[in-house]
Amino acid sequence: MAFLYIPILVIVIFSFKNSKYGVDFQIAQPLFKWYGSLFENDQILNAAENTLIVGVISTFISTILGSLLGYGLHRYKFPGSRLFAWLMYIPVVTPDIVMAISLLLMYAALRNFLPIFEPSLFTMIIAHITFQISFVAIVVRSRLAGLDNALEEAARDLYADAWQAIRFIVLPLATPGILAGALLAFTLSIDDFVISYFTSGPTSGTLPIWIYTTVKRGITPDINALSTIIVLLTMIAVAASNLLQRNAKD
Repeated sequence: MAFLYIPILVIVIFSFKNSKYGVDFQIAQPLFKWYGSLFENDQILNAAENTLIVGVISTFISTILGSLLGYGLHRYKFPGSRLFAWLMYIPVVTPDIVMAISLLLMYAALRNFLPIFEPSLFTMIIAHITFQISFVAIVVRSRLAGLDNALEEAARDLYADAWQAIRFIVLPLATPGILAGALLAFTLSIDDFVISYFTSGPTSGTLPIWIYTTVKRGITPDINALSTIIVLLTMIAVAASNLLQRNAKD
């Protein structure tokens, strides 16, 4: 645990050092000097905007599709449903580099017929949705697995139609799982580098891509400050996701 978290702690500490280069440490004056400089860097602001656009749109779409997929696999049995449920885990266990290369090759083939698949924010959003859906579906399905199907059947006995049963019974009970899946999907999106790097265009870089390209010239306190902010946002999202799942189980 120390080997894992001490380097992150070092990044946080060095985001408050005064000099831009070197390993000597002197507390910056003012303390949040490099954090303030982030908001004066147009490249960082543009990368942050791209990150939020990709994260919000992909999370919204993947949450809807993943929730429907999780509910469908939980509620209905159809030919090949077990195989389909097993295939749902493939994007979760597949290495990012393999998925990134496969998406890159697919886009290269598609843009010969559809120019819309030129590397851009659009291709990044599609790529993120591709792997986010499985995570949302798994979380939602696990939440629904703890519910009694008799609740939905009781609603139908009380003259509720299929949509009313879903709206007033299933959806409220599944909401903690849906929100947890959405937070998990958003965290994966803003943290993703490999898939984003292979599917992005020249003007659609995200924060992880910007950090990677900048680090080649040396690690500076502003990069440490940006990394600290990303780690903090990720920790908040993960903690919120775990809290929602815990409340759902209770």
